[in-house]
Amino acid sequence: MTSPDRTAANTTNGKRKRSLITIAVACTLAGAAWGGWWMTHGRYLEHTDDAYVAGNVVQITPQVAGTVVAIDADDTQLVKAGQPLVRLDDADARVALQQAEAQLGQTVREVRALYAGGGALDAAVKQKEADLAKARDDLARRQQVAGTGAVAAEEIEHARAALRAAETAVQTAREQLTTNRVQTSGTRIESHPNVLRAAAKVEESYLAFARSVVPAPVGGLVARRAVQVGQRVSAGTPLMAVVPLEQVWVDANFKESQLGRMRIGQPVTLSADVYGSKVEYHGKIAGLAAGTGAAFALLPAQNASGNWIKVVQRVPVRISLDPQELAAHPLRIGLSMQVEVDLHDGGDAPLDAAPAVPVAHTDVFADLGKAARERIRAIISTNSGGQAAGLPEVTLPAIPPAAALATPRRTRA
Repeated sequence: MTSPDRTAANTTNGKRKRSLITIAVACTLAGAAWGGWWMTHGRYLEHTDDAYVAGNVVQITPQVAGTVVAIDADDTQLVKAGQPLVRLDDADARVALQQAEAQLGQTVREVRALYAGGGALDAAVKQKEADLAKARDDLARRQQVAGTGAVAAEEIEHARAALRAAETAVQTAREQLTTNRVQTSGTRIESHPNVLRAAAKVEESYLAFARSVVPAPVGGLVARRAVQVGQRVSAGTPLMAVVPLEQVWVDANFKESQLGRMRIGQPVTLSADVYGSKVEYHGKIAGLAAGTGAAFALLPAQNASGNWIKVVQRVPVRISLDPQELAAHPLRIGLSMQVEVDLHDGGDAPLDAAPAVPVAHTDVFADLGKAARERIRAIISTNSGGQAAGLPEVTLPAIPPAAALATPRRTRA
């Protein structure tokens, strides 16, 4: 018989053996599961936390010089495309516009008189030709009776002088008629060069007047406001910036050893530190930068030295985001992101370059020329004898009250 101590020791050894076997089997299964996951999925993932939100920062600058009289938007405020942001004093531009419009009206009336004078000049030519025929007949009659002594020689000389004067008058009238026809042939009043020149001046003056209001070319949040009321600004002076947050993307800086299998269009899963891992974004690779961050730095690294140490370089990869997810969870430029790229869809070719497409477009400034041309047509119609509906009023968007410019505060539910 075995002693109780031996029995207890055998029991303990058996339990330990079973525990070790269980642990070994569990580790084997876990290793096999991890290996299977890595073979089927894990090896196709590339991750980086060196990623940040980027976007367009649209600089707002005036097209004309002037003194700032109103600021319609401030930092952190949301504006729409075409909404006035800054207003400049428009007194000088308004006077210049009125002068140009008056000159256009005067030019149209002068050209209209030029067209109307063609008939009078034609009638004047016919009258001078009739006077010439009469002078020739008078001289011929006097010459026929000159031998009889019925007409004095002095009277014949007077008749010859009258004939020469009539010929000169006909030539002058014909030249005036030709000059008139050269100035009017092949054109109409609205297409006459003088009218077109005056109309161009009106359009130029109108654009200068309308540009005293600086609109937002795109919608977004206002940032970096640097302008103040009463400040004298020149064309091109930075006033503020507008950031369209619905058009942001992510620049993920991957190591150069991670880029071999990346392709445009591969799916990307992202998370933002501001929301945590509970909120996921889904995007696609949109393109690869032309060089590393060090290559485009202000002071590029110079590696031609004796104490050179190799540093793994990083290349920015642009990732486009789902607009609906952006609308549900807005991002701000510069926020940190966690990026994971799925490399299942890939080949042996290197990362292709993205095709060139229009990056941005605005129609905010297109209506200025249209409004100017409408005024020009009205002025020409009024001064050329047409029935114009009336000159469009020169007005600019009204300045909202100060209370409307305050940023609304959000209340917690």
